[in-house]
Amino acid sequence: MFILKRAVSVGGIIVLQCTSLSVGNFSTSHCLTSSKRNSPYSSVDSERYSSLVKSVMSSRVSSQTPESLQAEDEHMYGPVVKSQAPSSKPERVPKTLHPFLHCEETAGSEEPESGPLARIVLNRNQGRSFIPSVTRILQQTLSPEQIFYLERWKRKMIAELGEEGFKEYTQNLFRQGKLFHSALEDILTSGATWKNKNHSERPECPPEVGGYMESISHILEDVKAVRAIESTVQHDTLNYLGIVDCVARYRGVLCVIDWKTSEKPKPFLSNTYDNPVQVAAYAGALNNDGNYKYQVENGLIVVAYKDGSPAHAHQLSSELMLDYWKTWLIRLEEFTEQRSSHASSAFSEKR
Repeated sequence: MFILKRAVSVGGIIVLQCTSLSVGNFSTSHCLTSSKRNSPYSSVDSERYSSLVKSVMSSRVSSQTPESLQAEDEHMYGPVVKSQAPSSKPERVPKTLHPFLHCEETAGSEEPESGPLARIVLNRNQGRSFIPSVTRILQQTLSPEQIFYLERWKRKMIAELGEEGFKEYTQNLFRQGKLFHSALEDILTSGATWKNKNHSERPECPPEVGGYMESISHILEDVKAVRAIESTVQHDTLNYLGIVDCVARYRGVLCVIDWKTSEKPKPFLSNTYDNPVQVAAYAGALNNDGNYKYQVENGLIVVAYKDGSPAHAHQLSSELMLDYWKTWLIRLEEFTEQRSSHASSAFSEKR
């Protein structure tokens, strides 16, 4: 039995009234008839897993060990195959480290800078028909990765332009390169400037290369004391030759300068691929060529853009040039080995 108390107001006076109620007055039928939720564990076979529950509840720490976990993993997924860590290959060095500089000459200052420009034209008939060029050696010693990307680019261009279109595209690139170098010769040999002149006063150049010339205008302002343009250099000891684009002072430093054109920006030296190796090969040949009475320790790669955007100038210090010189010696050794191998194969076939 329950006693219910309530306050009642009688004539302004609050009186506490008590009322007794029996338990039967409360209805519990709703609670008793409500549906019971089934537990998701009601269907679990508790006897089957009782041993597992006892082992887990008997200890606060896991009974598993690293060895048992490994055994369990091997049972479920198979044994672990342990491979050897990749061994770092030793850096390849040239078999013979030929000197980059000629000891008898002094770097950069023997020949008067006011003298005539050197422009030694390549003549293959003067005992040079079998001497490989720097460009040929680099092309024939490309790494598999370089060959892959070059072939992928070629296939992509052929897919877009077709065989004839791709052939015309490459011919136009070659033609523009020749026109660009020719316009550069006219400016550098005449001592004319470009950036600070009006369009009417600038040296005439084909319209196809106007953007390239605008691109390198800020570079040309820092190029002084030109010593050689489109001149052949030959290394008699290592038996190779090449044609340097330019030898001049860039911001006061004597450099072998290589002018390049590109459709894509190349803001970093790594974007120029084998160009630094090429420049080092030219400088090494020049330093050992008796036609040049000075030595060059530095290099410069200038990348010009057809749309006239400012060219990128990548300067190679003497330390970098020595590093790329070593790379060149390795490529030269690879080329020599290839020629020896081909010669041996051809001799075997004739026999």
